[in-house]
Amino acid sequence: MQNGIRCMLMRGGTSKGAYFLADDLPSNPAERDDLLLRILGSPDSRQIDGIGGAHPLTSKVAIVSLSGSSNADIDFLFAQVSVDEPLVDTSPNCGNILAGVGPFAIERGLVQVTSDETRVRVKTLNTGTLAELIVATPNGHVEYAGETAIAGVPGTAAAIPINFLETAGSVCGSLFPTGQRMEMVEGSAITCIDNGMPVVLLAAVEFGFRGTESCKEIEAATEALKRIESIRLEAGRRMGLGDVSEAVLPKMCLISSPIDGGCLNTRSLIPKKCHSSIGVFGAVSVASACALPGTIAYPMAQCPDGRIKIMDIEHPTGKFEVRLEIGGTEQEPTVASGGLIRTARALFDGTVFPRSKRPDTVVVA
Repeated sequence: MQNGIRCMLMRGGTSKGAYFLADDLPSNPAERDDLLLRILGSPDSRQIDGIGGAHPLTSKVAIVSLSGSSNADIDFLFAQVSVDEPLVDTSPNCGNILAGVGPFAIERGLVQVTSDETRVRVKTLNTGTLAELIVATPNGHVEYAGETAIAGVPGTAAAIPINFLETAGSVCGSLFPTGQRMEMVEGSAITCIDNGMPVVLLAAVEFGFRGTESCKEIEAATEALKRIESIRLEAGRRMGLGDVSEAVLPKMCLISSPIDGGCLNTRSLIPKKCHSSIGVFGAVSVASACALPGTIAYPMAQCPDGRIKIMDIEHPTGKFEVRLEIGGTEQEPTVASGGLIRTARALFDGTVFPRSKRPDTVVVA
């Protein structure tokens, strides 16, 4: 039998991924990425010869190790594995897959249970983002069952509160990386913001959308998507990300007024497919834009009053709750911190067997 690698498949938030200990994978990035492609079964639209789920939300990887930082317990490297291309992208972060890192680290013995709740500080190596996860650990073990429901996931599970620390500009260097809260690109008004995830906000109506379209309807609008991609390439350059033609950042988010009692309605692109919900850090960035005057989101948003704002960001399958703490003055507010509630569940733990390496295998640097 071919050599296998220990792997745990987990649902984290509204995503699903393969979780590995860093020591179980090659240290050389090119060899590691080639192995991940063969494990998940890429490139193939069905990923039939691997454990990928044939969709960007289910073709993800978490690589976990003890942290080398004094302010974190765990280091986490996120990898987005392309479904139908031989590409592994470690430039973005993923707050959904992050939700499973705390439980995984405890299950693997990297973090010891301290009480009925165990706090795990995680540094995302992709962007340097630091977060504290609070994992339910009654009786000395991770508890996955619970009463918390999140949109996009059937049933309920144990809540995993995630408190993000120092997220503003985590990828681009500043909250508004272009130095403007609103600007024009190819005749369209946009807001570029990075509060944990570089996001470009666009008014849905400018591209012929009502904001209520399904993902299939969004993806069928090929001419609108071409315009949006052209704007993304220029926005990426302005945000200091360089040539983003082969990258998933920045994420594009079509916004409109709320339709179901939330703060803002969204359709998020990753970057060319419509997200069935919205990414964790993407939701924090969008919520931040809603709370700050001068962005294109601010006049559309229905934000609650007060310094602590619980904000429901609407998406195709429901709402995503974000908690923002507002600092600064009433005239010049700032976002002091952001957090949210996710859930996660271990699906299986065992040994994965990668596809054999063939001469035509593409190694991604």
